Formats: sequence, C-alpha cells, structure tokens
Amino acid sequence: QVQLVESGGGLVQAGGSLRLSCAASGSIFSIIHMGWYRQAPGKQREFVVYITSDDSTNYADSVKGRFTISRDNAKNTVSLQMNSLRPEDTAVYYCNARLPSNNYWGQGTQVTVSS
Repeated sequence: QVQLVESGGGLVQAGGSLRLSCAASGSIFSIIHMGWYRQAPGKQREFVVYITSDDSTNYADSVKGRFTISRDNAKNTVSLQMNSLRPEDTAVYYCNARLPSNNYWGQGTQVTVSS
C-alpha cells in the first residue's frame, strides 16, 4: 500500500507559475515511478509527467519546456514546478505512484489558470 498526499495548486493568471508537491508513504521501496496526471472538466484523465527511481523523466509534449518534475528522496516527495501556465492547463492534478502490480493515486488538487 502506498499513500499519496498532494499539496499546492490554486488560481493563477496565464503566464504565471505554481508548484505541486506529493508526499508518499507506505511501501515506497516498491515504487517504479511517480508522476502526475490531470483531468479537465469533461475530459479523460491524461498523462503529464513521471520520474523514475533513477531520475529518468518522461513529459507529455504539451508541457515540455514549461513543467519540471523533481524528487526529494529524503522526504519521499515529488514536486512539479509549472511555469508559463496556460488556460488549457486548468485541471485537477493527480499524483500517481506506479508499483509492479498496482497504481496508486492522490486525492487530486485543483489548478486553475485564468486568461
């Protein structure tokens, strides 16, 4: 079992920045990678980014060059720095932990970008 607690998010104007954090607890030694997905109103949840245990990263094309994921192993935390935000980035952002046999999700945090 893995528990994920997200923080950050909020309302920002287009072009602004926000930072999300996700703290993991439980069977963290089994985590293959951690990352973020997002779900906009009326749309399916979509992949944003992940980071592996050896710090390899994979970004969705829509956020490359604007978003940066990082991890703090001492705190079992993954952070997402979001710059140059656009109205189309508005969504609920979910932290994700991928294990060999399970996916775990945080409760979600709202990010709203006004034009």
